[in-house]
Amino acid sequence: MLQPKRTKFRRVHKMKMKGNAQRGSQLAYGTFGIKATEGAWITARQIEAARIAATRYMKREGQLWIKIFPDKPITKKPAEVRMGKGKGAVEYWVAVVKPGKIMFEIGGVSYEIAKEALRLAAQKLPVVTKFIVANDFVKPL
Repeated sequence: MLQPKRTKFRRVHKMKMKGNAQRGSQLAYGTFGIKATEGAWITARQIEAARIAATRYMKREGQLWIKIFPDKPITKKPAEVRMGKGKGAVEYWVAVVKPGKIMFEIGGVSYEIAKEALRLAAQKLPVVTKFIVANDFVKPL
């Protein structure tokens, strides 16, 4: 599971998630990708499930890049605990994804394989996504 090796602070504020993605909205490595059309927190487990779904379909052919990293700790207090006594312990890690952020990229495979692999990956994610193709890609006839 993805999580930071160390952080400056153990617990962080929730913060607002407004606006569109400023960085990571263009394909950088691969020829195909999936872009988020809405904002959400994506957990490390969801990222890992999407990665496994895509790589299994690709059968170790081509390459997959994960463009998001879960670096935000989410805390939770145990059940039936009274209010107060500080913030809860870290329960899991999330990646903050804003609309327009490219989450996964694929290269080195055909259009059909990439489209299906990223469709399977997108099913594991809690956001509506869009399949995108690089501008210089020419689909063979």
